[in-house]
Amino acid sequence: MNENLLQLTNIHKSFPGVKALAGADLSVRAGQVMALIGENGAGKSTLMKIITGIYQKDEGEIVYLGNKVNFKGPKSSQEAGIGIIHQELNLIPELNIAENIFLGREFTNKLGCIDWKKTYQEADKLLAELHLNYDSRRLVSDLSIGEQQMVEIAKVLSFNSKVIIMDEPTDALTDTETASLFEVIRKLKKQNCGVVYISHRLKEIFEICDQVTVLRDGQFVGEKSIDQLNEDILIEMMVGRKLEEQYPRIDRKRGNVTLEVKHLTGFGVNDVSFCLHEGEILGISGLMGAGRTELMKMIYGANPAKSGSIVLNGKPIKTCSPKDGLTHGIVYISEDRKKDGLILGMSVKDNMSLNALNHFITPFKKLSLKDEQQAVSNFIKLFNIKTPSTKQIINFLSGGNQQKVAIAKGLMTRPSILILDEPTRGVDVGAKKEIYQLINQFKQQGLSVILVSSDMPEVLGMSDRILVIYEGKVTGDFSICEATQEKLMAAAVGKNTGES
Repeated sequence: MNENLLQLTNIHKSFPGVKALAGADLSVRAGQVMALIGENGAGKSTLMKIITGIYQKDEGEIVYLGNKVNFKGPKSSQEAGIGIIHQELNLIPELNIAENIFLGREFTNKLGCIDWKKTYQEADKLLAELHLNYDSRRLVSDLSIGEQQMVEIAKVLSFNSKVIIMDEPTDALTDTETASLFEVIRKLKKQNCGVVYISHRLKEIFEICDQVTVLRDGQFVGEKSIDQLNEDILIEMMVGRKLEEQYPRIDRKRGNVTLEVKHLTGFGVNDVSFCLHEGEILGISGLMGAGRTELMKMIYGANPAKSGSIVLNGKPIKTCSPKDGLTHGIVYISEDRKKDGLILGMSVKDNMSLNALNHFITPFKKLSLKDEQQAVSNFIKLFNIKTPSTKQIINFLSGGNQQKVAIAKGLMTRPSILILDEPTRGVDVGAKKEIYQLINQFKQQGLSVILVSSDMPEVLGMSDRILVIYEGKVTGDFSICEATQEKLMAAAVGKNTGES
């Protein structure tokens, strides 16, 4: 039996209006990877913040290395040998990679000055462990989200922790980066470290984990060995019911062309042309860095185009700013909701209605607070957003509920074109199903939807037609009838597979 490194028993934690944990248990053993899973809002992140001292528990017991503990802050848990890779990136963009990794623990010489040579050498060594060909002098602000995530992982590895918590570590990683991370996890197991692995990607759970702990509504549901489980059992434990169909795609006769993109060229985009129809879901597939997000931001107006044109409902338009995009009824829901989609210190109501206030102006040029409140309440009900009130600060909502608010915020502007960039990233299977059903509602209502996703089953499961982007170009255009994972992957690496 593997030694217990960390044991949490009957943990309770409440916030104003919310009972986040109501009897949560977790065991972390030497040389094992413990998956911690549950729907958004199940209490996983709260439990991790209690372990690391960010939050203090209301009730319960924490035993670490045989001793009862109650860490007073992240520094004390870190010094004790507990490291965490947060789901939300925790890097300083203005510093380089090496400076971020060793921030607060800088190497110094005999004169007390920073030893930059050793700093870069040690940073390069950590990056090499992860098979990353990064220059440790490179600014973090110049890195993609996936690259920043790998720097976060390198930073935690630098502490030589005994227990390592990984909260959605592969959310923004490529397949190659994920394979490198799994190699590191296997190495940590051999060193008798204990790993807590939080992920909504069930395939990864079965690939890398030994045990699984399930939380639901802040409560401990059960712990099982991975060989006792399959995906159906896990989903039922998480949501308390069976999900009959993961991707509930519906058929609808598509209408007229609403959007035409002609020879669009700019940063990361090279001569892209396509059409989008009324009531159609157009999937955009491709590997990270292929230019998918750059293309969407160009259509929306956040990135400038060097050449090409955009035609909306038969009329040429120019989108030189996001304001132009919104004016023309084009909404873009960012892949990074916390950076580009939401204002974390504001309430649910203020976030949701921010871009749509003009719809609540009375004939006397005053804002109708009653109409605004009603619209927000309607979307909360429609989207099944779990929040104690419309006044709740959005930073206190779970990731899945934040994502629903971000989508509702776009829809409140009453768009004709909805661009969803990684809409289910970091979202649990239950919330994913709800988002898919909402997308289907939009489709039924005649909204034109562009779905950008790195999740190939999601693209295949929800799209009517799929474009594949590689190095800023369209390398594949498939109807859903002819699209396969093999064809999409071939096009994603630049192999022409017979476009339709």
